[in-house]
Amino acid sequence: MDLKGIGLRIGATAFFTLMVLFIKWLSDTVPVGQVVFFRSAFALIPLVLFLVWTRDFPSGLKTNRPGSHVIRCVLGCLAMFASFASLKYLPLSHASIIGYLAPVLAVVLAAILLGETVNGARWFGVLFGFAGVLVLVLPTIAEANVDTSYFLGVGLALAMAILTAGAKVQIRSLALTENAGAIAFYFALTCTVAGLATLPFGWTLPDWNQLGLLVCTGVAGGIAHILMTLSYQYSEVSKLAAFEYLSLVFAVIADVLFFDILPKPAFYAAAACIVLATLVVALKDGHHKGQTAFR
Repeated sequence: MDLKGIGLRIGATAFFTLMVLFIKWLSDTVPVGQVVFFRSAFALIPLVLFLVWTRDFPSGLKTNRPGSHVIRCVLGCLAMFASFASLKYLPLSHASIIGYLAPVLAVVLAAILLGETVNGARWFGVLFGFAGVLVLVLPTIAEANVDTSYFLGVGLALAMAILTAGAKVQIRSLALTENAGAIAFYFALTCTVAGLATLPFGWTLPDWNQLGLLVCTGVAGGIAHILMTLSYQYSEVSKLAAFEYLSLVFAVIADVLFFDILPKPAFYAAAACIVLATLVVALKDGHHKGQTAFR
């Protein structure tokens, strides 16, 4: 079993959840482009420190596959803008359920583009984990008041899921030959430039609380990207996909600790599905390795 890859992916999920929590707090008061800039610019700090620690700075930034980096950065940057924008129009639960389409799409794309063999345990883990998310959020969706802005949010979230799936597959391909820190560094740099380009469209002057959240968003995002990229060096996209559902568990813990919101009964059924999905992938998948066709 690729326990190191799994552990890194769980850590990445925890930091991503923290980052999304900060962004949700900022979504009603700070423009999307400004959030993208701070999230990416301050992510460069842990990324550069990581490269210095591994003695890969600046030598680790060299690449023989600039075109692949461009594809990954463009897909990831567009996904980030779509994701942050969707939080302005959708309840967090609705955005989450659509976002969880990304692991399912990543499994399909990994089989097509990377030639990975997606066995029954991995399909079960991803699909059963997705079923757990449905159990959790469908009651809320059924009560939603649908309007034009809601459909805009759905469209943005769907675009994010598709772009994220493509970016994950590209990361897996790059991670086979490229430095993990370099992959994350070029992505953060691209998003920093893209976010800064929105300055003429109007940024807000943040207060100290907002500034603190913006900085913490970037640092958490940088750490998460390091852990996520490293995880793909030790395991395959299709095997790690189901572990993204653990972000729901982390989100509920955050609700309890920071907002005094206790989980509803549907959460326990959803949690059972998600835990079962992750256990099947981690314990039943064995040492099976897919063949890599796309280099």
